[in-house]
Amino acid sequence: MVSVEGLTGIQAFVAAVQTGSFSGAARQLGQTPSGIGKAVSRLEQRLDARLLYRTTRSLSLTDEGLGFYESCVLALEELQRAQSSLSERRRVPSGRLRVAVPVLLGRHWIAPLLLQLAAEYPALELEMVFSSRAVDFAEEGYDLAVRVGTLEDSTTLAARNIGSQSLVVCASPSYLHLHGKPQEPADLVNHACIGTLRNGRVEGWHFSGLPGKATMMDVEARLRLGDMEAVAAAALNGHGLAQLPGWLVAQQIQQGALVPVLQAWRAPSLQIHAVWPASPAMTARVRIVIDLLRESPLPGREPI
Repeated sequence: MVSVEGLTGIQAFVAAVQTGSFSGAARQLGQTPSGIGKAVSRLEQRLDARLLYRTTRSLSLTDEGLGFYESCVLALEELQRAQSSLSERRRVPSGRLRVAVPVLLGRHWIAPLLLQLAAEYPALELEMVFSSRAVDFAEEGYDLAVRVGTLEDSTTLAARNIGSQSLVVCASPSYLHLHGKPQEPADLVNHACIGTLRNGRVEGWHFSGLPGKATMMDVEARLRLGDMEAVAAAALNGHGLAQLPGWLVAQQIQQGALVPVLQAWRAPSLQIHAVWPASPAMTARVRIVIDLLRESPLPGREPI
């Protein structure tokens, strides 16, 4: 492997040959003529070969110097191409991008955006895993993950806010026509609630402003479904009240197919973050995904 000093000597040698003098090489490299001369002399000592004939007025290559010069020029050109290629990769998304996203959020919001990005940049290889668990970046080789909720402090990860997720309790107009609207969370005991199953248990519903109570409230659910889209479909078909992400039912609420209730008790929104391994420099493929997610808000949300 060529040392830093060796590379410096090679650069000085090539510049001296190309400019015809140590002073010309010094101007090109921003050094002094004596510094260039010493660097070339040390290079000759390491190679145990004379590379240049020196006179007071000119430099000329020895036979050994000519062959070495041609090899050095090719090597430096290859280094320059490698640097240019890396710089270009940092500007234009390319290479493999491995992303972990929550199942439902990923399917409805993130996947369409990243597929559009993959179509725009043919050199980008996209690998998207749909999972609600927190992934191990180092062990599993992920470049980026999207997480909903509070993040733990970490010195090894960087994060950027890309949106927020609100929860809304809603039901179909037909259900509310028959059973009326609950006025406060305590009224839910008199209503049919549709629960979301996670890990074998019905998730509690989140509210704010419950006197003397936690923000999460257990509800009695006759229908308990393990898929949030199935919960939304049951609510649309008049089976009862459901608490769902606002972005999932924004269109149905706008069209009047679902009606929000208990708005005064809505819990604070959960923040959504893009998370990636902390590094002094961010690759173009990670940067452009984060920018795209920040500029493409969830339904019913404003851009950040």
